[in-house]
Formats: sequence, structure tokens, C-alpha cells
Amino acid sequence: MNAEAVLVVITILVALIFDFLNGFHDAANSIATVVSTRVLSPKLAVAWAALFNLLAAFFLGTAVAKTMGRGMIRLEEVNQYVVMAGLFGAIVWDLLTWLWGLPTSSSHALIGGYAGAAMMHAAIHHGWRSSFSVIIAAGWYKTLIFIVIAPFMGLLLGLVFMTSVHWIFRRKAPHQVDKWFRKAQLVSAACYSLGHGGNDAQKTMGIIAGAMYTGGFMSREDMLASWGHYHWPIILAAHTAIAAGTYFGGWRIVNTMGQKITKLKPIGGFCAESAGAITLFGTALAGIPVSTTHTITGAIVGVGAVHRFSAVRWGVATRIVWAWIVTIPASALVAAVTFWVIQLIQKQA
Repeated sequence: MNAEAVLVVITILVALIFDFLNGFHDAANSIATVVSTRVLSPKLAVAWAALFNLLAAFFLGTAVAKTMGRGMIRLEEVNQYVVMAGLFGAIVWDLLTWLWGLPTSSSHALIGGYAGAAMMHAAIHHGWRSSFSVIIAAGWYKTLIFIVIAPFMGLLLGLVFMTSVHWIFRRKAPHQVDKWFRKAQLVSAACYSLGHGGNDAQKTMGIIAGAMYTGGFMSREDMLASWGHYHWPIILAAHTAIAAGTYFGGWRIVNTMGQKITKLKPIGGFCAESAGAITLFGTALAGIPVSTTHTITGAIVGVGAVHRFSAVRWGVATRIVWAWIVTIPASALVAAVTFWVIQLIQKQA
């Protein structure tokens, strides 16, 4: 195996480590509501979420992977070191926000890291003025727009679902309604985990495809074509990694998502998960790499606001929003510095 092939293998392994950490960091998205409402124990909840993260490989296509692989950064400015530096930037930001207990977006950390490393590559080789030439505007427009739209879609759907369910079951005994929605929440949690796996695992698939292309193991025609049987190892590896990460998920963020934003009951958990799942299904099929974190947070806020706006802890929500805003530039900065350091090491070697 030559040096280039070894570098590709290392890059793919780093990508799968990021995918694992994505599942670990974003496990709260899939299980916080079902744990906080005590429908499932934490151990059963993570197993349930991990299973449907894996099954998403067979249901939601690869449109998001195509956007990540060739729709955001010009491949001419991508090499193995760009990919590795981008992944490093995303991993560092994910670990920091995990330690702080903030449910930020692993997806946007990956996008920011990838862009930051590619921009530094262009700046070093072609001058600083060429930095933004690596960006494919069309792919970024819809991603940046949906940073705002996705949480508001979740919020609006959560608000509508919660209001509708309250009206439909207004004459039913509360304990009976609670019993029904404890069972229904198993389905909504499964659907949300399916959407989470379908959206987030595909982002890593796109990065892996980009690494294989730059290493000469995938042709441009393969990158442009529909994903066939040749790509199933990539698809299954990415979904397995995110499912494993979800299974070993982080409880710091579960606490923030499940209790600190607003108190949830099974009826609220069902509405929030259903709102999040619908948003993720639609964006995954449309090839838009949205944040699962943003989506479910918006849905939880919408559910809490049905009772009264004071039921939402706006201080916590504001802190989360600020973390969202800085995610892309922060991960881009870490990745850019990482790529610059790699270049310095290569020159001295």
C-alpha cells in the first residue's frame, strides 16, 4: 500500500471517528425527550435510537451526501490534508460543546471545518484574496438559510401539533391520554432517530467520498452519479459509526435538551419528536444538510410555548442560540489553523 492510499485510509478512519462523536454528541437529540418523559430508561432509549440511526441507511437516500461531497466546496481545492484538518476542527468544537453541555450542531461544525481548511489551502497556494473562491455559493445558500428555517419549522410544527392534540383530546381523562402517548412516543422517537441518522450520517458519507476522490479511488463520474452498490460499504460504515456513537451518547446534553429548556410530558415529547422527524425527512430527501440539534430544539420550544411563554427557559435557549451562531466560524478557524500547522510541518520535514 503506497503513502497516498495510507493517507486515504487514515482520513476515512478520522471521518468515522467524527461520525461516532457526532452520534455521541447528538444522542440527546434522539433520546432526550423520550428519557425525560420516562417512557424509556436511558439504556433502552439509546439502544432504540441507535437501531433507527442504523436503519436510516435503507430509507432516506443519499441526497445530503451528494451536497456535502461536491456541492459546497470546489473539489480542486481539496486534498487529504484539507479533509483531515476540517474533521479536526469539527471534532474539537464538538468536544468543547459536549464539555459545556451545549446542544450545538455537529453538522455545522463539519461544514465550517471543511470550509475553513479549504479556504486556508487556497490562501496558502493562491493568495488570501482567493480564499472565498473555494465556496460553491449555491450549496451554502440553502444550508445557511435553513440554519434559521429548520428550528422555526420545528417550532411551528411543534406548536401546531401540541395545540391540535390538546384540542382533539380535550374531553379525555389526563391519565388515559398520558398512557396513549407513552406508546405513541415510541413511534415518534423511532421516526426522529431515523431522520437524525438519515441526515447526519450522510454528511460524513459525503466527506469520505471527497477523500476517496482526491486520493484517486473514486472518479468524478462516481461523485456525480447516483450512489449504487459500490458505495454501500461507505453508507453502512457511516451509519454504523453514528449508531455506535448514539449508543454511547453523552448525558450532559440529554439533561439540557430534556429538562432545562422546558419540562416535557409524553404528549409533548410525541409532538416535539414528530415535528422534528417531519422536518428532517423533508430536508434529507431534498439534499439540505440541516442541523438535527436546531430542529429538535425549535420543536421543544414550540411545544413548551403552547402552555405559556414563561414555560420556556429563554435564558438557556438564548445561550444555545449563541452557540449555534459561533459554531461554523469557530470550527472553521480551528480547521484553518490546523491546516496551516500541517503545511508548516511539511515544509520543515
